[in-house]
Amino acid sequence: MKFIQNSLICVFLFSLLLMTGCTKPPTEEMNNAEEAVARAENDPDAVNYAGNLLQRAKDSLDLMYEEADAKRYDAAINYANDAISLAERAINEGRAEAGRTRQQAINSLGEVRPLLLETEKRIETAKAAKLPLDYGPIDGDLNTAQRTYDQAQSALSGNRYQEAIFLSNNVRSTLAGINQKLGVTAMEVSRKK
Repeated sequence: MKFIQNSLICVFLFSLLLMTGCTKPPTEEMNNAEEAVARAENDPDAVNYAGNLLQRAKDSLDLMYEEADAKRYDAAINYANDAISLAERAINEGRAEAGRTRQQAINSLGEVRPLLLETEKRIETAKAAKLPLDYGPIDGDLNTAQRTYDQAQSALSGNRYQEAIFLSNNVRSTLAGINQKLGVTAMEVSRKK
């Protein structure tokens, strides 16, 4: 009987020890989660290219605080771990997407440069052939395309890859407009001959 009493006392004390161990907030886990989310928030690639994951990490952080305030520490730990995992994924996926977008910007600018030179030659050829065009606006459009191309190069150098792609597409569109005017006028002149 004494053995059973001692065993019950040991079980009770062990249970009490476990319960008191679980009543302390998971400070270390919460601090780790806060640091992980802060790192992701300060990573421009995570912000620009993995914003959905970053938002989910912040949401998990908020839920972690709610659970900790309600003294549901196991749930708080789970949300802390989720926040850490999501923040790390945001950083990794953000960097990967930034690399892909950078390459896309490089490719786009590489394709636009020859188009600029080709359009410039076509304008000079049209002027030499005395095609009946108002060259003032065409030269203005070419200058705008060149400035926009320079801005796209600057955006690429500044790691603003999406902006570089957007500007590159604007250059492409402006050049297409110029080439269309030149082509239509050349066709009209050739029909008259």
